[in-house]
Amino acid sequence: MNKTGVERGVAGRMQHSTPDLLRNLRNLRVMVFHPKDSDSELLVQQLQRIGCQVITMWPPLPELPDTVDLIFCAVLPDHAAVKCTWMIEQPLIPFIAIISYENPTVVDAALRMGARAVLATPIRPTGILSSLAMAKNVHAEVRDLRRRVARLEQKLLAVNQINEAKAILVRTRNMSDSEAYRAIREQAMSKRVPIEEIACAIVHANEVLSRSDT
Repeated sequence: MNKTGVERGVAGRMQHSTPDLLRNLRNLRVMVFHPKDSDSELLVQQLQRIGCQVITMWPPLPELPDTVDLIFCAVLPDHAAVKCTWMIEQPLIPFIAIISYENPTVVDAALRMGARAVLATPIRPTGILSSLAMAKNVHAEVRDLRRRVARLEQKLLAVNQINEAKAILVRTRNMSDSEAYRAIREQAMSKRVPIEEIACAIVHANEVLSRSDT
């Protein structure tokens, strides 16, 4: 049976995805916080087969060394309340929680620690690569979304500042809205600075004058 163009495209992406995935995961510097047992041994063996550089210890370090790219950490009922500086809702590096019990306390602890993926025990080799890929992808997407939101917030702030500066010129110089914007833009062009910088200066000057009048 002949494949459609869509099917051929999907098949092509699948053929290339595995080498790309392994290349991205190989040589990761992974920290494994887990008591020494059969689960931790299997996890380390599988990570090393993937090509990761692995360091293991227990209990978790309060602070992480700069050389760590990804964390696996056991979230045990007795340690669910333990808090380290790197256990935050927006972690700087991907974090995978290893859980033995799916009770609310443990799941809530994993979420508060900033887990991007979960690996359940007893650990099986088949879930480790998936959790690595998932954690890295989710972490990258969340980081990009936060950067986008920050840029949008900055843009919104600039728009509000420009609108406030226009309103000041309209009120104090008897300008129309378009004339006020053109005046701000021309001033920015002549000084070779962003338009929001001129708007901010106008707003600041107006605030200073308003305080001196009172």
